[in-house]
Amino acid sequence: MGLSDNDLSEIEKLLTVEDASVPVFAELRRRFPTLSWTQCDASDVTEDPFRTYSRFDIHLLDTADHCAHITSDPGRATGVILARRSA
Repeated sequence: MGLSDNDLSEIEKLLTVEDASVPVFAELRRRFPTLSWTQCDASDVTEDPFRTYSRFDIHLLDTADHCAHITSDPGRATGVILARRSA
């Protein structure tokens, strides 16, 4: 499956919206239903993020081989961790 450059651009557009009332997590799940989405606080993830935005970090998950792990390769991503950054 993986994430294309177009997918990453669409995700970035949603994550850079300054309106905090926009339900970002729900909208991402709606637009990318084939990906596994997890939401947490940025302090809960020790790995370096794939991308960092003002309110969120994103980490890519690869679950293709028996054990889920963080990846930096969008082509291998089967899921995304949306980690909210503290203000």
